Amino acid sequence: MTQSYLQLTIFIVVSAIIGLLTYLKCRGQNRHKHSQNKEFFLAGGGLTWIFVAGSITLTNLSTDQLVGMNGNQMMLLVWWELAAVVGLIILAKVFLPVYYRYKCTTTTELLEKRYNNMHIRAVIGGLFLLGNAFIYMPAVIYSGALFMQSMFQVDVSIQFIAVIFAIVGALYAFFGGLRAVAVSDTYNGVLVLGMAILIVILALVAIDFDFSGIPAERLTLIGAPDSPIPWTTLFTGMLFIQIYYWGTNQTITQRAMAAPNVKEAQKGVLVAAGIRLLIVPAIVVIPGIVSYKLYGQIGDAAYGRIVGDLMPAWLTGVFAAAIAAAVLSTYNSLLNSATALYVCDIHEAYVQKDPNVVKLSGIVTVLLTTLTLVLVPIYQQAESIINLLQQLNGLLSMPILSIFIVGLLFKNVDARAAIIAVIFGVLFYGGLTFSFSPFFVTIHYIHLMPVTLFSCIAVALLCNKFLFKQQALWSGKLAPDV
Repeated sequence: MTQSYLQLTIFIVVSAIIGLLTYLKCRGQNRHKHSQNKEFFLAGGGLTWIFVAGSITLTNLSTDQLVGMNGNQMMLLVWWELAAVVGLIILAKVFLPVYYRYKCTTTTELLEKRYNNMHIRAVIGGLFLLGNAFIYMPAVIYSGALFMQSMFQVDVSIQFIAVIFAIVGALYAFFGGLRAVAVSDTYNGVLVLGMAILIVILALVAIDFDFSGIPAERLTLIGAPDSPIPWTTLFTGMLFIQIYYWGTNQTITQRAMAAPNVKEAQKGVLVAAGIRLLIVPAIVVIPGIVSYKLYGQIGDAAYGRIVGDLMPAWLTGVFAAAIAAAVLSTYNSLLNSATALYVCDIHEAYVQKDPNVVKLSGIVTVLLTTLTLVLVPIYQQAESIINLLQQLNGLLSMPILSIFIVGLLFKNVDARAAIIAVIFGVLFYGGLTFSFSPFFVTIHYIHLMPVTLFSCIAVALLCNKFLFKQQALWSGKLAPDV
């Protein structure tokens, strides 16, 4: 009992210190200098490169990564992180200059301006919102609750822990806005990365740096055809997945669009890429591989188990605070971006031009949080949380990316052709991927992604020409027309 009280006390103290530092950093900001949208959703354009890098890193690095990737208990999953470096570089060099030239609040605002149509912005914004609500938010809350349960070996249901996470995260997102989220992300990021590196060291020491006895297929970087990442997928869908996630996904790019200027944003994104290359790969695979040697195949419980067994008792409270911070950070970010998409892309366009952003955000936050908790039991049934996430992600990622590509590379494309292509892509990918579909095939979902992407591009251009009688023209530039 004494140890439990010690862990809880350390957890509360560390969390309170981070909260205090965040408050002190944010309290002096003038919230009346900017529009409500810019302040609440883009931190008034005031994030320096340090906070851009910190927020991007921790928004992505949560329990769905730490728990899900280590839960595969194999080296192969490191490819997600190595490929992410390429995605971040493309965000910095290709997408950010365009977002800043068009002065976008949401990534979908770019589509409205390229297609000169507000409806396509609403459709794609709605899809992003649905992805956050039905895929990412419940997955983050579930994996965080699972980690806490497996690390502390407590007799408390995952659903109960999930409720606590969701409520605290919702309150934080509502009262803090993006500025507070980004600042706390950075402080928490230092803690999370430090603790995660410590776990890697403790895990390696626990097996005396000896990987003998671990099956070769768990240590290889060359994936077999039936593995989570067949090696051939590195040359097909992997790159496009990263371009979508880092370049067009509102949850990530929102942080990069909140800097004072494009140069500051690019600096932050490239620092995040460096962290992704040098630190993240080790922390998302090595503990899982070591856990296989220590415990055998235990799936998504691996990370929490190895932390609970190897970390000194007095440090588990600190680590719990770090993990809670990572969960809340990602959840806050998803909530904030989903709210931005609804307010900016849908509500202001179709319901009320100038709403009370804070009040409306509160209503949307409550609805999304409720939906998250309803969906948590579904994610409990997943064999691997990270593989399920990536597979579900394909329903939206490639259709959406195709419309960004068409919009950026071509002019004179009817927005209705683009919307048709998106609907086609969702149905096409879903029909060929999921086992409940009558069209189920054995092609790996990562291979299917470029097929979906180029099919959507073709459908958009063909519909534009034959259905709407318009000839798409090569754009030749990405800057706004003047």
